[in-house]
Amino acid sequence: MSAVSDRPPVAHRRPSSESLRDRLPVFPWDKLEPYKKTAAAHPGGIVDLSVGTPVDPVPDLIQKALVDAADSPGYPTVWGTPALRDAITGWVERRLGARDVTHRHVLPIVGSKELVAWLPTQLGLGPGDRVAYPRLAYPTYEVGARLARAEYETYDDPTALDPDGLKLLWLNSPSNPTGQVLSKDELTRIVAWAREHGVLIFSDECYLELGWDADPVSVLHPDVNGGSYDGIVAVHSLSKRSNLAGYRAAFLAGDPAVLGPLLEIRKHGGMMTSAPTQAAVVAALGDDGHVREQRERYLARRSALREALVGHGFRIEHSEASLYLWATRGESCWDTVAHLAGLGILVAPGDFYGTAGETFVRVALTATDERVRAAVERLA
Repeated sequence: MSAVSDRPPVAHRRPSSESLRDRLPVFPWDKLEPYKKTAAAHPGGIVDLSVGTPVDPVPDLIQKALVDAADSPGYPTVWGTPALRDAITGWVERRLGARDVTHRHVLPIVGSKELVAWLPTQLGLGPGDRVAYPRLAYPTYEVGARLARAEYETYDDPTALDPDGLKLLWLNSPSNPTGQVLSKDELTRIVAWAREHGVLIFSDECYLELGWDADPVSVLHPDVNGGSYDGIVAVHSLSKRSNLAGYRAAFLAGDPAVLGPLLEIRKHGGMMTSAPTQAAVVAALGDDGHVREQRERYLARRSALREALVGHGFRIEHSEASLYLWATRGESCWDTVAHLAGLGILVAPGDFYGTAGETFVRVALTATDERVRAAVERLA
């Protein structure tokens, strides 16, 4: 008998998916399905204003860049091509007012959501470490902390947090869902406080180019950070400003001491943006004209929906930027969702973003002009 057969049988245990599921909240959008069916039954069809996914065409110059780079048989690099890094650094300086940005200050990512979800893990956070994010916020900030088994909490004013054990502070300006914008003075105060206490800031600025009643400012602006990127990283996406949600194109900019280790970790994980997408991003960041055109589309839709909602008895709070109107009728958000679903209009309930949103709904501007007109007529 062989030595192998003399060994006692090895008990193989399957990795348990239950423990991972237990770490995650219920996926909120599943709860909206019955209301989606109600709205879809409307004789004029559904007007889906629940999810902020772009509906307008990808600009031609970006599509052309993608197609021209389609013959890309080799692996792309996680750090991106030099042309991509040049495009990011140039845009950050031109659009955000940042200074002295080098390739070491930037890092392409595969869409911003994967970064938000996996950042605490990639930073090495775990039990005993704390992650904080706004009281009304994109749910993935919480998911990221849960995946890392870190502690998490929300805030109204981050400088009122206990800094002990606080390893990651998320800012979100303009905000999803509220559209609220942090002023330059507020950002300056928060950055100074975080540096005093050794707290790392990641500022989610994905809606920064969509300011309406305010001019959003980046944490990368020298008036905010004093000309230093120590302890701060900004997150930017091309999903909204260039209609590239389907391309999964985003990037980080800020402290090289943070981005360097992240780059190494992401190399090991194979977190690379496809080569055609990298070429498309170069084209997108080099052209401001298509961004202005898309802004005008959203501005027209925003004006029409805002007027119609107010005329229907809603109050709009914040919403000075981003792709959403934060609206309330002073009742349970689910009552409002049901009411609008009866009109064939689907919106997102505010409690998806925290208990503080339980009387609000989030109304997205991401519908075609024809569907927006239909919503306006129904609200009238």
